[in-house]
Amino acid sequence: MIGNWKRLLCCIFINLCCVSAVFGQIDPVKRDLVQIGYNAALEGHPPLSIYAFYYRNQPNFLQESNLTLRLAIAPTYVDGELGIAGVLDEHTDLGIGVAGGGFADTYDEIRQGKFLPKESFTGHGAEVSLSLYHLFNPGQLIPLNGLIRGIAHYSFYSADDNTAKDFQLVDDHGTFSVRTGVRWGGKEPTLFPSLAMELSAWYEGMFRSESDVYGYNDRKLEWSSHQFWAEALLAYTLPKLKHSFFVSVTAGTSIDADRFSCYRLGALLPLAAEFPLSLPGYFYQELSAKQFALFGGNYMFPVDPMNRWNINLMAATAYVDFLPGLEQPGHWHSGVGAGVLYTSESWRVMVGYSYGIDAIRTDGHGAHSIGILLQFDLGHAKEAFLKPAPPGEWRGIQRILGVLGS
Repeated sequence: MIGNWKRLLCCIFINLCCVSAVFGQIDPVKRDLVQIGYNAALEGHPPLSIYAFYYRNQPNFLQESNLTLRLAIAPTYVDGELGIAGVLDEHTDLGIGVAGGGFADTYDEIRQGKFLPKESFTGHGAEVSLSLYHLFNPGQLIPLNGLIRGIAHYSFYSADDNTAKDFQLVDDHGTFSVRTGVRWGGKEPTLFPSLAMELSAWYEGMFRSESDVYGYNDRKLEWSSHQFWAEALLAYTLPKLKHSFFVSVTAGTSIDADRFSCYRLGALLPLAAEFPLSLPGYFYQELSAKQFALFGGNYMFPVDPMNRWNINLMAATAYVDFLPGLEQPGHWHSGVGAGVLYTSESWRVMVGYSYGIDAIRTDGHGAHSIGILLQFDLGHAKEAFLKPAPPGEWRGIQRILGVLGS
């Protein structure tokens, strides 16, 4: 039972450390959000696919200061950054980050569509980071930002209750990473943004304190790994129809990738990482790639006069060049889905169904899953709750309904 709770906590918070600043600059907007996402497979026995965290971004952290505080908080993990505007010049900012806690470095082995608990284990971690953000085109409508970030991370591992006794864990180790890139435009860290545009290109190098052979002496932790990737996306809402669409293309390659530094695709959890590699209907991180190209999109349209209830249609397809040892038949993998979305100023909640067309399962190809995505804006809810209301016995109910419908 203890092992099951450990696995649950791991799956909820494993990607919290990835929900960092997503602008290539210090986020200038005040945010106070609760984010929850969950995918449940209708066949097979995968690890739980779920995230839940509180996200706060506070410009002018100290009154009339040049400081911005960003926090992502879960019960077992905290990721924070203090942004300092105008450190080197008017358009160059500094970010000092600290993160740490439990389960963030847990590894789940998924091979040929099967989750293998005997080859999976728990990992914990802590890190510090230093970032420089630079705006190259001040005054332009679409910002062009650059980022360079250094990260010092330490990982330590322990066996789960189901980890095989003869499975040798990877040694605890430190990793120093360097990430750099440019981003033209950007996307807010919110669920289904109504307007966004981005072109970006990135490099990240990971340098570990040691290389290691682990498992059944059949897999290796590389001393260094390198990732190169790019993304293009567009989100837009038609002014009259109120129909919205989102399309994206993400592609990446790597040098000396291993199980901890490869690209992992699968599931529909759009806020589980800064660059979510979503494939509807698949297990979370089911596919392990040394290089890939992912094409995805969704189309959403209202079905009521208030534009609160919407139908959302989704599709994605990926070309995957698999990491050796984790291959699957065929290079193309696709998924589709549909959901019902309720939206207001305070709430965004979608319940949906997804089908992984090429996912391998015991009865052949094809996988079904259901899921829920939720975003609650505490800032808007607080404003609605504190709106002046005339005295009367129904005032409390009116305020509650105002929060739910605002």
